[in-house]
Amino acid sequence: MLAIERRQNIVERIRKEQKVHVSNLSQLFSVTEETIRRDLEKLENEGILTRTYGGAVLSQHTNEDLPFPTRTSMNHEIKQAIAQKAADLINDGDTIMVDASTTCLELIYSLKGKKNLTIITNSVKIAHDFIGSNPTIISTGGTLRAHSLALTGPIAHSTIKNYYVDMAIISCKGLSLDKGMMESNEPEGDLKKSMIKQAAKVILLADHTKFNKTAFIKLFGFENVDYVITDIEPDSEWIDLFQKHSIQVLY
Repeated sequence: MLAIERRQNIVERIRKEQKVHVSNLSQLFSVTEETIRRDLEKLENEGILTRTYGGAVLSQHTNEDLPFPTRTSMNHEIKQAIAQKAADLINDGDTIMVDASTTCLELIYSLKGKKNLTIITNSVKIAHDFIGSNPTIISTGGTLRAHSLALTGPIAHSTIKNYYVDMAIISCKGLSLDKGMMESNEPEGDLKKSMIKQAAKVILLADHTKFNKTAFIKLFGFENVDYVITDIEPDSEWIDLFQKHSIQVLY
């Protein structure tokens, strides 16, 4: 197993269990404890975890902004399932805006077979991966955030404001009953706010780990959302909230 694959597995494990132990990881991956300590040090530097005596715990910073490759490896099958649900809402000929999230990337992969789509995005990854493919891809342009492969800034905002679309499809870093939807960084959060203003419908993609989680930047309230697509049925208090705002929930 390559080092990057091992660290991706460590991220998945700590996301599920909230903590890991060096000795257990050493046995699991058949490497030395020193190798695991180096892995944990690198993941700590990326803001994913905090090292403790004998192991590490999940980082709980509200401004956690994980690198794109790390986010791609997390909850991958769940993101694929959510993406497929979202794809069912998209019809031939639709115009959509999507953000630079890894879940939206999975959505675009799920749209094979759809015809005459126009996709406007600030994702460098989507623009690259779908060169020569069937959807018409319009890049927002802008200033690159290499950390997340997202384009932001005045140029990106200007492009977004030039178009009106059938739907905006976005993800977020956290969902709170009283705080609404939140993001980890301001440049991408501001662009998502611009996207929803240009769309007839707004679709939020959020797996169960985003619920009851606080992030650094407030995006907007639930009154701006038409659909929430997740992987498991939310708790009753969430269902009540969604009904109050006439939000359709798919899972």
